[in-house]
Amino acid sequence: MRLDKYLCEAGLGTRSQVKKLLKSGTVTVNGEPALRPEQKVEEQDRVAVAGREISAPGLEYWMLYKPAGCVSATEDRRFPTVVDLLPESAGKDLFPVGRLDRDTEGLLLLTNDGKLAHFLLSPRRHVDKVYYAKIQGTVTADHILAFQEGLDIGDEKKTLPADLEILKSGEDSEILVTLREGRFHQVKRMFEAVGCQVLYLKRLSMGSLKLDEALQAGECRMLTGEELEALKEETGCWNR
Repeated sequence: MRLDKYLCEAGLGTRSQVKKLLKSGTVTVNGEPALRPEQKVEEQDRVAVAGREISAPGLEYWMLYKPAGCVSATEDRRFPTVVDLLPESAGKDLFPVGRLDRDTEGLLLLTNDGKLAHFLLSPRRHVDKVYYAKIQGTVTADHILAFQEGLDIGDEKKTLPADLEILKSGEDSEILVTLREGRFHQVKRMFEAVGCQVLYLKRLSMGSLKLDEALQAGECRMLTGEELEALKEETGCWNR
């Protein structure tokens, strides 16, 4: 695609406005100044204006504070979906990157960028996912060691090593756990394997992307350029 067309479709202005923008010298492609409207741009190229990365035309990235009670799907016959929580202005081809259980709250990324979604979910990349949980049962240092060694939760293989941090220990405990994979009901099944029960679960982060504390449950916003750039850098998506 021509650079001027790329910039127009990314919402940077009309063709004449984009040409003025290019003449200003503030546009770069892969870190190099770009002045020619006819310069070709590929999907993997990094285009920035005044140092701020812009997304490829038509791609959207939304951070949602998923509430309990809705499902991580694009459609469902029984329950509201996370897509239902997006504003009307959002694209109609967005999908959730990964899943959170219906009763689990927290960070969920919705996008139509299949490449980034693949990189974030690929088991080979082991993207950290941090959860806060309230646990019925006393969580101890023995549990920390068990999580580090991996647990048998009934699958063919043990879980990958996970980091468990105890915030409060007692009949009801509070913890942070960092996973590097995304198996079905994984956090709940890991605690069941050590004789405890998850009462409340909330995802706080996925890689470098952290849940915006200003968001209330059910609210969403578009990712900032810095957030998107960090995600693509850490997954290697920029380089493919």
